[in-house]
Amino acid sequence: MVTSDLIIIGAGPGGYKAAEYAAKQGLKVVIFEAGEVGGTCLNVGCIPTKTYVHSATFEEARERLAQVVTQLRQGVEGILSHPNITLVRGRARFTATGAVCCDNIATKETETCDIARKETETCDIARNGADAIATKETEAYAARNIIIATGSETKWLPIKGIDDARVVDSTGLLQLDTLPKKLCIIGAGVIGMEFASVFNRFGSEVTVIEYLKECLPALDSDIAKRLRKTLEKQGITFKMKTAVQDIADIDADVILMATGRKPRTEGLNLEALGITLTPQGAIPVDENFRVSDGVYAIGDVNGRQMLAHAAEMQAVRAVNSILQRKDQIRFDIMPAAIFTEPEAACVGPTEDQLKAEDVAFKCHKAFWRANGKAVAMGETEGMLKLFSEPDDGRILGCHAYGAHAADIVQEVAVLMCCGATVQRLRDMVHIHPTLGEVLKAATEA
Repeated sequence: MVTSDLIIIGAGPGGYKAAEYAAKQGLKVVIFEAGEVGGTCLNVGCIPTKTYVHSATFEEARERLAQVVTQLRQGVEGILSHPNITLVRGRARFTATGAVCCDNIATKETETCDIARKETETCDIARNGADAIATKETEAYAARNIIIATGSETKWLPIKGIDDARVVDSTGLLQLDTLPKKLCIIGAGVIGMEFASVFNRFGSEVTVIEYLKECLPALDSDIAKRLRKTLEKQGITFKMKTAVQDIADIDADVILMATGRKPRTEGLNLEALGITLTPQGAIPVDENFRVSDGVYAIGDVNGRQMLAHAAEMQAVRAVNSILQRKDQIRFDIMPAAIFTEPEAACVGPTEDQLKAEDVAFKCHKAFWRANGKAVAMGETEGMLKLFSEPDDGRILGCHAYGAHAADIVQEVAVLMCCGATVQRLRDMVHIHPTLGEVLKAATEA
């Protein structure tokens, strides 16, 4: 029997980060992956879409996509080749007896570079109290803790005609080898807005249909509206407060379903562990992302914060919990970015949320058009809103759109983690000329 300290199901950002961190702390890790390592983000999500964002043409994007994904996937393979990690290829599922079966198993022992695929092999992870045991023929794996990190999948709406061959999700759109003349996107969230911006730049005629009155609901409504208006000037058509009744009514070559994602739990048979999903289909967890004794769930599968960087930090927290270590991770301060053109980013509550919660605040604004670097770059479209407490000046959040908005908002996230005030930020030297001066300008307004 090969014993280990930790078994992880899923080798996406959360899973491989948990494996890497645990291994570096001296834990023996077994990690199961049914598909390619790197998960949705690396293979069909944030990395491929950012490759498209930074490509001039559709043809260039298609060529670079395979290169970038392959290179980064090899990097993850390298991480999982740590001597304390054993990668097992297969789809894990809990059985009625409390075990887990791994279908279509192939194993990658850490001492070798080969991955042998043996379709007839299976393995079991038998749970006994807090223990887990996995067997493959005469081999067995044992661990006292399990981390579920199976990610998320496309949330399809029950629209008439949804089985139309023109309808694809983000994965299907990335697999297109021909640029669509007309692209219709259902949903103006992060996925929809990023693809709308990219394919408009490539030359497609893009229409976005959104049920809500404004795009990007997590973004400050003022910022979101200004960004949408900017994209409209670039040629994208938006149909807000509109519900799609029948796919047949849509005039487009390709229709992207971008109505969000849902936790991927199908096939795990979590009932065997007594796990009841939330109404949103997520695995419920506590502040340490623990489901029950010896069982954790991190990343999209717990539905807390569906971001790759959130999954990575949740992985650290879960492993720290296993090691009985304390950390200072602030999950209430979670920056996020939307890589449209120009890009947008946010951290903390929106102005509408602050008002709805009756929180006293002061709003500081600054504009890209008044920044020397933005003018020199020819990137003058943009606005930043910085929120602070009216009395002590403590920074509450920041929402912005404009060139390199994500980098600027990341600075605010760091300041918030340190409990910084607007006054303290005002006294911090910023390099000239840089876009970072937009943030400093907001404190002086």
